[in-house]
Formats: sequence, C-alpha cells, structure tokens
Amino acid sequence: MTFKTLARAACIAAVAATATAPVRAADISGAGATFPYPIYAKWAEAYKAQTGNGLNYQSIGSGGGIKQIKARTVTFGASDMPLEPADLKASGLIQFPTVVGGDVPVVNLDGVKPGDLTLDGPTLARIFLGEIKSWDDPAIKTLNPTAKLPSQAIVVVHRSDGSGTTFIWTDYLSKVSADWKTKVGASTAVEWPVGIGAKGNEGVAQNVSNTRGAIGYVEYAYVKQNKMNFTRVVNKDGKAVSPDSQAFQAAAGNADWAHSDMYHVILTDQPGANSWPVAGATFILMYKQPQDPAAAGEALKFFSWAYASGGKLAEDLDYVPMPAAVVAQIKKTWADEIKDSAGKSLMN
Repeated sequence: MTFKTLARAACIAAVAATATAPVRAADISGAGATFPYPIYAKWAEAYKAQTGNGLNYQSIGSGGGIKQIKARTVTFGASDMPLEPADLKASGLIQFPTVVGGDVPVVNLDGVKPGDLTLDGPTLARIFLGEIKSWDDPAIKTLNPTAKLPSQAIVVVHRSDGSGTTFIWTDYLSKVSADWKTKVGASTAVEWPVGIGAKGNEGVAQNVSNTRGAIGYVEYAYVKQNKMNFTRVVNKDGKAVSPDSQAFQAAAGNADWAHSDMYHVILTDQPGANSWPVAGATFILMYKQPQDPAAAGEALKFFSWAYASGGKLAEDLDYVPMPAAVVAQIKKTWADEIKDSAGKSLMN
C-alpha cells in the first residue's frame, strides 16, 4: 500500500465514521505519535467492528500529542518519549506504554537490497553529523567489505516536527557517540547539523523512497508496509542484527517496568546478542481527573480491549505487545489514578 493510499483510506474511514454516526460525548479522540499510528489504526478498525465505537486519532507527532493533551483538546495524547515523572505530576497526567517497536535506518541505494548493508552507532552518528558525506566512505566500507558501494553523496532525511521517533533515534546516537551527545543531544526536536526535514514517519519514508542516496529513520511498521530498504545495525554486544519483532522483544526483555516511576523506561542500546539497539516503547498520556469522564472511560475500555485482543494485530506489524504482568500493573494504575470529580474510579 502506498503512502497516499494509506492516508486516503484513513481519511475515508474517518469521514465515513463521522457521516454514519453522530458525535457523542463518549467518542474517543487522541493525537500524537506517528510511530504507533499503523497499529492504532488497525486496533481502531477492529474495535469499531466489534463494538460500534470509533476512535479519531490524529497522527501529528509526539510533540503535537503532548501539546494537545496539555491543552485538553483530546481524550489522550500519544508520545514515544516518556514524560519525566515530575512533568506528569505537575500537569496532572499519567502515562502508560502500549507496545514496543523500533526505529530503523532506511536507505535508497541502487543495487543494495534490504538488509545487505550494515551500519553501527558511531558511523550513523557521523553520517547524521554530516562528517561522512559519501556512501563509499572508508568507515562504511570497513563495515561492508564485500558490498559495491557507490561514490554517491549521502542525503540525510530527518523529522521536521516534534517527534518521539526522533527522541528514540537521538537518544540512541547520544549513547553511542560522545560527539553527538555534546553537539546535538537527545530530544523530540533537535538542531540537525545536516539534512532535509520531513513531517511524520510517513514524510521521512516518502522522502527517502524518492531520493537517491538518501538515508533516514522510521518506525519498522513503515518499513514493512512499504517494502523499504533497511540496514542492519551493530548492537551493544557487537552483533549485526536485523529489525524484527524478535529483536525488539530481546531489547524489551531487559526493561524493569515494575520498578519504574510512572513507566519511564527507555529501551535504546540494550545489551543482548539479539537485541535491536534502537528500540522504544510508545506511551499514552491521560489526565488523572479528566474533564470528560465518559470519553476517558471509553478510552480505557479501548486500551483494555487492545491489550486483551489486539496482540496478534500488533505482532503482524512487528510491534511487541506488553507482557501480561505489565498490563495488570497498568490497569491497577488506571484504577488508582484516573477518577471523576467525585473521586470515583473510571474503571468498571
């Protein structure tokens, strides 16, 4: 499915839902991360078919999702960058993870098939710093001694919007490159040394696909859906691994959700021979005391359904569902923290 077809289908579905049913107070609205958009769209379609209840999710980037939930214009915000516990407390919010996925380097190189090329963290950092400018640079040749690398300029493509995908990517580069950490750092939006900006995972994927010599980073579902040319990456244990659900699961296996403060867990550069090094969870943000308790309760029903019945849909897109023990912990958080103005839990 092409980018335009996917976007058109989403728009048609949204318009159809609006046309066939009146907007109710309990309708679910959300906005934010593009990283989980493919699975949220799948979940919404299946949930509506089973319950008749719709979800209007705007895939606008994590920065936009954080702004919209803080402005109280949506039932929930979505971000791939977990908010700090102090920020959550100050804003009256809670957060919880939904799935784990991975950022993946994607390239547009003639004669190079998906998974043929291997890169490591320091080399990726130097490419995105603008220090490595050509595909036949010795650093890339060393990692790919048998590859036929063209003497072609590297075109860096990065996110232009505030993005949790960017946070995961730049957090990883900060961990593997002291230069990157000092000169650029990790955030949802950074001052990029070089490159072309594009909006959303969709925009980066489209720009890379249309630009010869390009390299960018997108969530793996976009790689899979659009048959993009990905690279392998050398992980913390020195092993070159390909992105897939097993590699994401290996990275997530070290996560200590039980002892985290409001699920503030970052999964980049995890140890393990099979771990994908640029893995990350994606998070939902909701108010402890929502202005519209009916809509918030409906959102909790949706995510409860997703945890119970949406695992296979997530796995089909190479996301990793949350473990049962974590889901039980999340539901306890809902029961304890999300209440109406009378102090009554919204969990039925």
